[in-house]
Amino acid sequence: MHFFTSSPSQLAWWKTNFTPNGYSYDKIPDLTGKVAIVTGANSGLGYATTVALAAHGARVFLACRSQQRANEAIDNAKVEIASKYPNAPAPQLEFLELDLNDMTKSHQAAQEFLKKGLPLHILVNNSGIMNCPFDLSADGIETQFAVNHMGHFVFTMGLLDKIKASQPSRIVVLSSIAHEMNPASLHGIDFDTLNDSTKTDNWDRYARSKLANVLFGKALARRLANEKVWVNIAHPGAVHTNLNRSAKDSMGEALGKLSDYLNSKLSMTPEVGALTQLYLATSPEVEEKDIRGRYFIPIANEIQPTAESKDEELQEKLWTFSEKLAREKVKA
Repeated sequence: MHFFTSSPSQLAWWKTNFTPNGYSYDKIPDLTGKVAIVTGANSGLGYATTVALAAHGARVFLACRSQQRANEAIDNAKVEIASKYPNAPAPQLEFLELDLNDMTKSHQAAQEFLKKGLPLHILVNNSGIMNCPFDLSADGIETQFAVNHMGHFVFTMGLLDKIKASQPSRIVVLSSIAHEMNPASLHGIDFDTLNDSTKTDNWDRYARSKLANVLFGKALARRLANEKVWVNIAHPGAVHTNLNRSAKDSMGEALGKLSDYLNSKLSMTPEVGALTQLYLATSPEVEEKDIRGRYFIPIANEIQPTAESKDEELQEKLWTFSEKLAREKVKA
């Protein structure tokens, strides 16, 4: 059983069923001359985001582990863009190798991009894993925390000077309404028991990693408050993607298949689910209204995350922990 960090009246998950559509593809502005990176871009939300950015003129790097899957996504995206956007410029799509399960490789991915001598106007930290059986990353860190938070932390910090030099620019951090399910027994994030499988279950660990995403996004936004760099956090909603691929491992074959079937019938398509992160990555409103460190749910509607996620002391504890861990694990 999960014990929420907020009272039921404070929880906001139910609001995702009643929010209007605040953004659409025809509102995406011309992105000619913009350079973007989308992590986990070969499928699901990342792929839909990549297609939209490229179709509107951006040069997009697909930051993925597998070059083969990325190249397949690039081929598919070119066909899709030609079909849906007949007047679009020739898409500029490139592979950037990124393994978020290994902090050294995450750092190396940032360095490889920097070698290209390009600006970076849009970073969408989209990739993630969910509800995985307990395991440790290449660095010996619980995998959901490692991939969903630490890999992106290292990758983003490696690119931050370039993003600042390229301003006006955007950073979008994908979190989840699941951050509300972080168990109260963890008292925020219990860094001392991060790798103790007896303290948490698969969903607890996912919720913890998604809380870390909100904390990181807010802490980073505060650090960039005087720059023309807008950092915001998105919950994409219930979307039918392969994020649910670990369900069979944790729930068993039959329940896993049932979960996948229900997900396919009840969830948004990736094209719809991607609109909230596309709003934060591209909408002129973000700069006009100076939207910073805020949390959005489908489609492009701001709500308040949990009080826990707005705790600046906890944000700073996570930042200090992440910096120290990165220094220890990243090999130059």
